[in-house]
Amino acid sequence: MSSVRDTRIRLLTAAAAVALAALSLTGCGDGSGEPDGGSSEGGSSTGSSSGSFSGKDAKSGGAGSGQDGDALAGKDSAAAGNGKTGNGDFGASGTKAVACGGSNSKTVAAPVNRPVNYMLLTVVNTGSAPCELYGYPAARFGEAQSVPPVKEDSKPQAVLTLAPGEPGYAAVSLSATDGSGTNGHTVKSLTVAFQDRTGEGTSWVAHPAVPVEGIYVDDSLYVTYWQQSMGDALSW
Repeated sequence: MSSVRDTRIRLLTAAAAVALAALSLTGCGDGSGEPDGGSSEGGSSTGSSSGSFSGKDAKSGGAGSGQDGDALAGKDSAAAGNGKTGNGDFGASGTKAVACGGSNSKTVAAPVNRPVNYMLLTVVNTGSAPCELYGYPAARFGEAQSVPPVKEDSKPQAVLTLAPGEPGYAAVSLSATDGSGTNGHTVKSLTVAFQDRTGEGTSWVAHPAVPVEGIYVDDSLYVTYWQQSMGDALSW
């Protein structure tokens, strides 16, 4: 029994390592954010925060091959850095944290096999200083006029702070597993807007790649708050 369990743990840990390695190899052009309506290179374009991206509007309680969420959940701590869900002011190194955004992060979207009909959003701090992930992702699927509601029960106790190189996670429940969702359709694009400390939308929007066959969503769609681990994100 011990041998079988040890083998399973090694396999699960390897799966998580492969997933994190894939993030580090993903080109910034796929998931790096830019101001909505302009390029991040010039630094002068501030873009605009669409009303549908406002975090307060979305609150109602409620790319590539798929990965096994059960295998990934809880196994990413070994690859994590020193970031903490803390007071939102300083990272573990004592350096004052800045907001995570397009200039210092990379965003990846990947469907998972379990839980069924879920997608994992991962933001990696690509900067040299700690950054804070506020609230939850304002994820617009396709040509939707609004963003999904957030699962209020998933709200962490404190702001999520990511050390350089560390990932943060949020899950998206794409459609009802029992078929009770309405207006089901397939989308082939995704934009993820970041929030500020007050929960309002910012001008920074990431455009992570999605599978070529698209993503099936329905009206039961919802997101979680940003979490420190895959396991926490995929447990809602």
